Amino acid sequence: MSHVAQIASAPTEAADRPGFDRLWHPRGTLCAVCTSRTRGFGWFDPHQPRGKRTYRWFCSMQCQAAFNRKAKRGLSMVDFTEDETQALPAVMRALGLEMERIGWDRPLGQLNQNEMHRLIVITVEAFRAEMAEITSQSEVPF
Repeated sequence: MSHVAQIASAPTEAADRPGFDRLWHPRGTLCAVCTSRTRGFGWFDPHQPRGKRTYRWFCSMQCQAAFNRKAKRGLSMVDFTEDETQALPAVMRALGLEMERIGWDRPLGQLNQNEMHRLIVITVEAFRAEMAEITSQSEVPF
């Protein structure tokens, strides 16, 4: 930007990356941690060459810091624990029964609000119940 006239300068090509640079903020992208709308906080791996970098966008500095801590330790954002992995078959059984009632040929986008609410509640409650069952069978670690 020219500070004299306050007129935006035309984009120019950089020597190391010919062609038009895309906008710095990816509109419509979801936060890499909590999946809410991004608000301009970004991250990339500086050890990768410029054309091969993976960019991540975040909604807040807290989400950016959480991702950065996990990235430094080499952890991915979503890893199931052993107990959660054991609970998944029970969740799939409960979800399968509800999908039989709704109909497998019906796209999720065509469900009304009550059907979608019921589907979510059944899935979450099945997961909670199975996790409670699994943890009640295990010994207390202290």
